[in-house]
Formats: sequence, structure tokens, C-alpha cells
Amino acid sequence: MASALEVTNVVKSFNGARRALDGVSLELREGEVLGLLGPNGAGKSTLVRTIMGRVAVASGEVRIFGRPAPSGDSAAREHVGFVPQEIALYPLLTARENLMVFGRYQRLGGDALDAAIREALEWSALSERADEQTKTLSGGMKRRLNMAAGVLHKPRVLLLDEPTVGVDPQSRERIYAMIETLRGGGVSLIYTTHYMEEAERLCDRIAVIDHGRIIALGTKDELVRSTIGVRREIIIETTDGQRLTQLIDKADEMLPLMKGVEARGLAVRDVTLRVPTLEKVFLHLTGRELRE
Repeated sequence: MASALEVTNVVKSFNGARRALDGVSLELREGEVLGLLGPNGAGKSTLVRTIMGRVAVASGEVRIFGRPAPSGDSAAREHVGFVPQEIALYPLLTARENLMVFGRYQRLGGDALDAAIREALEWSALSERADEQTKTLSGGMKRRLNMAAGVLHKPRVLLLDEPTVGVDPQSRERIYAMIETLRGGGVSLIYTTHYMEEAERLCDRIAVIDHGRIIALGTKDELVRSTIGVRREIIIETTDGQRLTQLIDKADEMLPLMKGVEARGLAVRDVTLRVPTLEKVFLHLTGRELRE
């Protein structure tokens, strides 16, 4: 699979302090969603800003579709879009007016801009609210409009920085559908999130960054196998309060264990089967909660 984005041995320090990026290398393949996970202060934001060309690095290289993209080279990043975590909209303008402004920032105009706005409003399910002031929209609607503003120029690479923060479940599902539409259209995405379930659901591969380094990269199953292992944990609770825990390889090993407990004269009250999760992988790798 061809590379949409390549980050190679990038180093960045601020004011001579600890390195924010310490030899980061990363590849985003065409048409994939790559999750970027890390504790606060791990280097996620600096890496995203580096890819966007907003941070000049001490060494290393960023390539976009094979083309070197030094800091300040806007032409090399013309195929890249960015949706920030903060709502970056004009509250007194309508949704349509916001998109018109952001489209002009992307040097769109005329019929091309009008068509891009119509498509973005439909994609974000905001067509019926297009002429309402943005300040009157719900938090979820503002999030979707924020995303729409970031894709008007039809980027081939999109950086999404926690796009579902603070939204209701219905809006979150709509955002997931929007992302799947982008993926289906061949857009390559880097997706930062604090929600492990989002990373498991949306991302083809996951990169874990900590202390300015990529410490793990792969699919969820690959990360599980290389860290905590694929064995499942069965927890059997008995009516007299005992709690028995054992690791098993297959779910069909549960029944013999339960029969063994009953053969000891104990009655089973509850059985829990825990499968390896991305959260456990993250804690194993970093020793920290994602929100720390």
C-alpha cells in the first residue's frame, strides 16, 4: 500500500528543554485511519503541528505523497486538512457563511466553493440548519460544522484532533459515519482520541506515543499479541463470596472450569469473561491512564 504521509526521525525541542519529539518515525498509508494515542504531554500535538508545517523541527523529514514538505512549504501541504479539537468557528455567522469564509481561506471561489459548501452541509447533516447563526447550534452540530470547514478543499490527508470531545451519543455516531464516508472516498486520516473504544472501532492501525517517541505501532490485535498476550481472563464468583480467576486460551474452556467449581460443592453465582483490550495495552506500554 502506498504511503500518503511519512514522518522520518523527526526531532523537536523547545527552548533547549526535554525533546517534545525524539526521533519520531511514522507512516500513514493511503486510505487508512491511523489512531494516535498518548498521555497528555506525550508529543501528539507537536507531531500534528509538525505535519501541518507549523513547527520547524531540528532534524528529520516529513513527506506527503512522496514529496518533501519542509516547514512553511504550503504547496507541499495543499492536500492536507486539519480539524482542531477547539471549535474554530465564527459564532455570529451562519453555518453556510462560516463555510464560505473557510472555503476562501482555502482559495476556493465561485461555483467550486458553492458546490463544496452544499456537499459539506449534506455530509455533516446540517443542510436544514445552514442559515442559522452558529452560536445557536448544539455542541454536536458545531463539531460537525468544524469538521466540514476542514474538508472543503477535499484533502487527501486529514488530521482529526479529538473530534468527538463533549458531544452527545447521537452526534458521535454521526461523526463516525462522516469519518467512514471519508475513508470510503480514499482519504487517509490521522485520528487522535482519548476514547479507547473509538480507536478500536475506527482505526486500522494504532500508534502509541510517549515521551516524544512512538513506542508501539500496529493493529489492535498485533499490539495485544506483542504486549499483554491474547489469553482471556475468566472470573468465577460463587454464592459464598469466593472469587476465582484464571487465564484461558479459548472460550470453550469456561464450562470445564465451572463444572470443576461445582464439583467442589460450590454454587456459581456469576461468570465474567474479559478479553484483552486496547486500554490494557496502553496501560502496559505507558503505565498511565490516557487522560493523565
